[in-house]
Amino acid sequence: MADKHNCENCKFRAVYDKNPSSLLGRIWRWHAGWCPGFKKYITSLPNAQRLELAERYRMNKYTS
Repeated sequence: MADKHNCENCKFRAVYDKNPSSLLGRIWRWHAGWCPGFKKYITSLPNAQRLELAERYRMNKYTS
């Protein structure tokens, strides 16, 4: 069975997208910065999509 990431449908991520300065949004952003699951998810994406997300979420470590 292949790994399936729920990061795309994460409710906390949706909170961040709606209001990045909210408490839950800031917690999600902090969490995504070190989460091994999010790292697997973002590095599994095609380059264009990975770069778009890295820019949107200010995650420079995924831009190279």
